Amino acid sequence: MGKGRLEAFSDGVIAIIITIMVLEMHAPAGHDLQSLIAIGPVFGQYVISFVYVGIYWSNHHHMLHAVKSINGAVLWANLHLLFWLSMVPFASAWMGENHTHNTWPVAFYGFVLLMNSIAYFILAQTLVRHEGKHSALAEALGKDKKGKISTLIYICAIPLCWVNPLISFGLYILVALIWLVPDKRIEQKILHEHK
Repeated sequence: MGKGRLEAFSDGVIAIIITIMVLEMHAPAGHDLQSLIAIGPVFGQYVISFVYVGIYWSNHHHMLHAVKSINGAVLWANLHLLFWLSMVPFASAWMGENHTHNTWPVAFYGFVLLMNSIAYFILAQTLVRHEGKHSALAEALGKDKKGKISTLIYICAIPLCWVNPLISFGLYILVALIWLVPDKRIEQKILHEHK
């Protein structure tokens, strides 16, 4: 089956996720700089979560561009990813309102990021199974070292919350920086095939 509706639906859900995140931020009650500084953690959490959702949107777009069609398993794997992406606003709001030095909100945020990473991996593998192990996507993904390293960092960061939540938050930022530039492997593979 064609992939157009899947892409359109995913783009719509991701747009709603970003909208929910920005609606969770409330203007400061006061009119001075101190009142703006007071909501700094909430704004900081919005920025990092926006970046994360943007990273998933960008890489999701590249991944779907590399495939010719989808099937029912891909639809469900995509819904699984969208479910975990939809948890980002809730986890982000909890952590932002309780600052990044509280253990449980930071650990829960890490858990949501971990589940997003796993869901993205499942979607990628489902697409590769559907397209074939010699498809453009399979060759572009290769061993997916970036994905595996990211997942490992999340697994380490979550228990580190009980040592110091700021260490875990720093590791979440590290993963975002690793993925900030969209995965070029897929773009390069598609360009190579078109030549």
